[in-house]
Amino acid sequence: MIVVLLLGVLVLLIGGCACVVWAERGGPRWARVIATVTLTASELLRSSDKKRRRGLNSGNQGDD
Repeated sequence: MIVVLLLGVLVLLIGGCACVVWAERGGPRWARVIATVTLTASELLRSSDKKRRRGLNSGNQGDD
């Protein structure tokens, strides 16, 4: 069951990346919408990872 879930996530990721490339080359409106959603999700994940890393680093400052 988990393999099917992971394969579904992989298909969504590959499809999102394909839409980003296609939208960059002037694809249809729905591809541009999916590309926008993909890029927004990417930025949200990236910013949350940066916040998490900052939180981990600030907790380790007193250990030196």
